[in-house]
Amino acid sequence: MKYRLHTLLAASALATSCYTSFSVAQTVAASPATRLHTPVAPHAKKPDNVQGKKETILVKGRAASGALADYNKTTAALGPLGTRRTLDTPFSVMTVPHDVIVNQQSRNMNDLMAYLPSVQLEVRGDPNTSRPQSRGFEADVVANIRIDGLNAVSTTPYAAEQFDSLQVLNGLAGALYGAQNPAGTFEYGLKRPTDSRINRLVVGVDSIGTLMENADLSGRLGRNKWFGYRLNLLHGDGTTYVQDSWVRRNLVSADFDFRLDEKTTIEVDASHYTYAQRGQAAGFAYSGSIDLPKAPDLSNPGLGQKYAGYNMETNTFLAKVKHKFNENWSVTLGGLYQDAIRQSFGNANTIINNAGDFTQTIAAATTANDFRVGSNLAYVNGRVHTGFITHDLVIGTNGYMMGNYNPTTGQTFKLNNGQAMSMYDPKQVSGQQPYYHGRYRSAYVSNQTFIVGDTLQFNKHWSIMGTLSWSWLHTDSWSNPLAAKYTHSSYDRSAAFSPMTSLIYKPTDNQTVYFTYGRAFQAGSIAPAGATNVNEYTAPLRSEEYEVGYKVMIRKMQINIAGFRMTRPYAFTDPTTHVFDTFGDQRNYGVEAQFAGYILPNLSVLGGMTWMDAQMGSTGVASTSHKEVVGAPPVQANVLLDYRLPASLGSVASRLAFNANVHYVGRRAANVQNTTFADSYVTLDLGTRFAFRAAHHPWMARFGVSNATNARYWASVYPTSLNGASASANNSAYAGLPRTFHFTLEADF
Repeated sequence: MKYRLHTLLAASALATSCYTSFSVAQTVAASPATRLHTPVAPHAKKPDNVQGKKETILVKGRAASGALADYNKTTAALGPLGTRRTLDTPFSVMTVPHDVIVNQQSRNMNDLMAYLPSVQLEVRGDPNTSRPQSRGFEADVVANIRIDGLNAVSTTPYAAEQFDSLQVLNGLAGALYGAQNPAGTFEYGLKRPTDSRINRLVVGVDSIGTLMENADLSGRLGRNKWFGYRLNLLHGDGTTYVQDSWVRRNLVSADFDFRLDEKTTIEVDASHYTYAQRGQAAGFAYSGSIDLPKAPDLSNPGLGQKYAGYNMETNTFLAKVKHKFNENWSVTLGGLYQDAIRQSFGNANTIINNAGDFTQTIAAATTANDFRVGSNLAYVNGRVHTGFITHDLVIGTNGYMMGNYNPTTGQTFKLNNGQAMSMYDPKQVSGQQPYYHGRYRSAYVSNQTFIVGDTLQFNKHWSIMGTLSWSWLHTDSWSNPLAAKYTHSSYDRSAAFSPMTSLIYKPTDNQTVYFTYGRAFQAGSIAPAGATNVNEYTAPLRSEEYEVGYKVMIRKMQINIAGFRMTRPYAFTDPTTHVFDTFGDQRNYGVEAQFAGYILPNLSVLGGMTWMDAQMGSTGVASTSHKEVVGAPPVQANVLLDYRLPASLGSVASRLAFNANVHYVGRRAANVQNTTFADSYVTLDLGTRFAFRAAHHPWMARFGVSNATNARYWASVYPTSLNGASASANNSAYAGLPRTFHFTLEADF
């Protein structure tokens, strides 16, 4: 497979370079030193349009992707509301655009989460399978993640090369997207076919020696360019940040547009992505009685053994039909099917004392190893006028079905004869890969939501947005058929109501002040072992949010500020009755500041800061009640700066650009009792790029260093249960990556 993919990439490169000599065109204004003027013959009378004037001519040229570092995406995809100008939306929305992805040489979607100051990650065995969350609330596996508006699995690897952007709507959006946790809505925007032809080839190397090749091909064919295509081919293979490890990534992605006529377009997308790794560091489990030690250096072999790791495969198929009836009315229909498969046989490290000694096992996990999701959407959008009021209407539905499948049995082996070793001086030990057997369906969830909404614009200053949704939810849970007691529980809820309304005031066209109130509905929790109602679902949960915000566009930079207060209920096992039910309430409030765009014509910025107070209420246990939420930092910030040297320094120097990213995370609670904390940390990423031309085509060379100071830190901490129900529950901590290097060479033909 490896050599066939190399051959395919080489053949694609040869074919596309022979097929066309053009690539993506960008229109840029000529600088004063190179501006073109209409020539005038000596002594001749100047034409009226030239007399006494200098005419500026726009020159079309080609540039490598990301050259202009445009970090402000001015529109947001808002599901049933369609695509709207970010400045006008009454939500906290932030986007990591395509230029950040390429200039920072991101390899997976979780790399992009660090640029969002309200987002945290729960690393689930490997950074590629992290569960994202926003504002200190844990996300659902499916309900909070969308690919082009359709629900998809969050805890499966995705290649960053497949996507154009990552957008997060912080806060509550149940009225738009149906039943979901109040953990934000993460929108993965696929690369779409482009009107201008792209034949882009990228080769590179990461860390010690992970080689990668990527081909990105796009364009339109046929009369009136009725057929559009976008093909992405990716192969990566080699040693990661630690010796005796390896990673392998393979992606085949195809996105097509069929313009049946001026009003109707069909979009079809399919992708196959495989990800495998061995020998990378595992996370650390520790009990509530352990003080979390300082983070280890993940470049030391032995924190993960070379025969331990993951094999993962993600297959995604998506289709949409978009039709415009006229200027005011349109309809969008869509569906997605995804099968996310994983084989997990990684190390499990357990800290046994405050000095950082740990024991190590390897296990073929019997947790879910196959997630199958089918999701859908259907929206009708229109604009009508009633007197002086303009109405932007929506009526529609969205939803999903998900089935989980688990192995029935799995193997577990102790390593190093069960003897402890230090996380600061680990060693490689002999062992073997374990295997699991059998298969059963462990869970099934279906959710379908009916949505109606109206944005009433009274004049250029005032408007009101209202959206209402009703959700039909069904859940099933099955125990392992080999368990001593086999159980099956289910829950149904019909027409669960979720409203959201916003008051919007625009003092000027470049400013927006808003107030938003919303409620959301989500599936209940499954009773754990030890509860009298083990394996049963609780009733659905309702969350609530108040948010006030201000947005302003100053020239080419947008600044957003939002204050929020959010609550969500949670379940725990009553210590007296041992019944698992919804008894508690989590309350988070805070302030966000976000900024994106051009500070100066040659200086771009993407960043922000979040201050947050995240608190649990009563948990039924005195030692865990009214404590800080584990893993939710009171302060988190990120600033990415990108500077292009000016043309005044000469033609060579002006092709250079430099970027720096500073990421700060404050001290976080590391167990539900709040008796130990993960230290605050700062990381620094540095990069440079050089644009040049060769063989009449644009090229770009990029070099970057992640974690340039080689900081040691805990990137993710979270408990077995965020509800704090069990004071003896284990916690998990994953250390951040050490200093790593990235180099890519890009050619656009």
